[in-house]
Amino acid sequence: TTCPTGCSSRTGRTHASPRLHNVFGDPPALPEYKVADAKKSKFILLHYSTFKAGWDWLILLATFYVAVTVPYNVCFIELTLWENPHLKNKLLFFYLSDIIFNFRTTYVSKSGQVIFDARQICIHYLTTWFIIDLVAALPFDLYRIFSSVSVVHLLKTVRLLRLLRLLQKMDRYSQHSTVVLTLLMSMFALLAHWMACIWYIIGKMEIEANSYNWDIGWLHELGKRLESPYHAMAEVNGTTSGPSIRSVYIASLYFTLSSLTSVGFGNVSANTDAEKIFSICVMLIGALMHALVFGNVTAIIQRMYSRWSQYHTRTKDLKDFIRIHHLPQSLKQRMLEYFQTTWSVNNGIDCNEVEK
Repeated sequence: TTCPTGCSSRTGRTHASPRLHNVFGDPPALPEYKVADAKKSKFILLHYSTFKAGWDWLILLATFYVAVTVPYNVCFIELTLWENPHLKNKLLFFYLSDIIFNFRTTYVSKSGQVIFDARQICIHYLTTWFIIDLVAALPFDLYRIFSSVSVVHLLKTVRLLRLLRLLQKMDRYSQHSTVVLTLLMSMFALLAHWMACIWYIIGKMEIEANSYNWDIGWLHELGKRLESPYHAMAEVNGTTSGPSIRSVYIASLYFTLSSLTSVGFGNVSANTDAEKIFSICVMLIGALMHALVFGNVTAIIQRMYSRWSQYHTRTKDLKDFIRIHHLPQSLKQRMLEYFQTTWSVNNGIDCNEVEK
């Protein structure tokens, strides 16, 4: 038999028909493991279900929130705007619920089989992500009874280990260009945020170590420029000096982003040795991020426009063929219409190549 595009199907292949249906825009056939007759408990979640996919994205958003707020609270302890107890309780509930769900979620083994057995699922989860998820779900705020707020914030940084799940999600959605591009840019912005927090800590340590006889650090320069200088006796008298936390954070983020992107305007610059060493590290990390992020962005954009480029290349080749052989106008029109119709049906996919 022949398909509408003129591609002949090969004999002896029982799955040729579903593949051809996929080419013509019908609903794609599910993988064999999704339609296999497997005996499973009704309390087992399918890892490819819509609910599990939505739940994973919700947990990812919660993890990004923690990745932004925890370093900020560690470095800028004076500002407690994000210390919302109701939101913290919701995050804790999400993390604990995620642990329970993972104990009842199927997974694909190394041999490609979907595991529905509850015992094997528990063993697999205990030996992979359980420790990281458990540490991230610990109620660190209870430790405020025994230690200071700064120590509690430092303990919360272990929750950032959940970002390792992002690598798993990027591999799962590697064929979705928009998703991968969004995750890559989010990671780039998150890295700039972390660097901004460290940049502020370095400037603050320089002030505390040399507040009485040295004022060339980047925070001192920022304070002079904003007409809010730091005073040596402010800490002793219990008063505050210098720019606001909001202005300092924006300046820190501005510096790290300009360094990571190799722009470097120079209005916020490194002056002390510690600041210069950190700036060198930021530049090296920025070079690596350029290779990683923007290299993937280039590959994604090329993949997005590959079909469009292929269509125009084949159209040009067909027109060149007609021109060289001096084909009549009627035949030329028929050939162009046939090519356009065939392309609209199979989108340039060669059935013979697919069936090999």
